[in-house]
Amino acid sequence: MSENRKNPRYRAKSHARIPKILEGETFLKDISVTGCCVECKTEPNIQVGIQYQLDIEPEGESYIGNFRLLVESKWIRNGGSSTEVGFFIIASPKGRQFQNYVDYLAYRGS
Repeated sequence: MSENRKNPRYRAKSHARIPKILEGETFLKDISVTGCCVECKTEPNIQVGIQYQLDIEPEGESYIGNFRLLVESKWIRNGGSSTEVGFFIIASPKGRQFQNYVDYLAYRGS
């Protein structure tokens, strides 16, 4: 999948959740300015092609506050002990925090 991406994805170490749908042990696996992937220990009740509000809690060392993304689910991959969900990012109401987080991850990865 990564070969077809227009924007690089950066590894993340933050928590993610979709209120009342995707909670518990859910982590943001990677993110770019256009999409992201979350990994969870349970099989989520998510449908492909539906929009959700995804809450991101960045790792503490980033010094970036929590923010919310409006996303659309694009794919779901069930693995042995976890499930991955890929999202297209539609909007970020707190755009500056989102952009700062992507910039932080790019810097950390360089």
